[in-house]
This record gives sequence, C-alpha cells and structure tokens, in this order.
Amino acid sequence: MKEAMGELNMTVVTIVAVAAIAAFFALIWPSIRDSITNSWNSIDNTKLPSSYIVR
Repeated sequence: MKEAMGELNMTVVTIVAVAAIAAFFALIWPSIRDSITNSWNSIDNTKLPSSYIVR
C-alpha cells in the first residue's frame, strides 16, 4: 500500500509540474510569437537580391 501511494504521489507531482510548464508557455507564447513576427516583418527586403524575395 505504501509503494502504491508513493507512485500516486509521484504521478500527481509530475502532472502538476507538466501543467505548470504548459501554463507558463501558454502565457509567454503570444509575446514570443509577436517578437518573432515583428523581427521578420522589419527585414528590409530592398537590400536582398531579387532571387531571395518571395512575393
């Protein structure tokens, strides 16, 4: 019985830890995505050879 409780406790700790990490990234992801999007949108395409410009 003790061993089963220990395994249950570790399972609960693991689920809580995964949920905490997922919640952290769910809160942070929009700012990361916006930062990446802004970086890509700010590239000056006029300095690139025409073969690199996708239209």
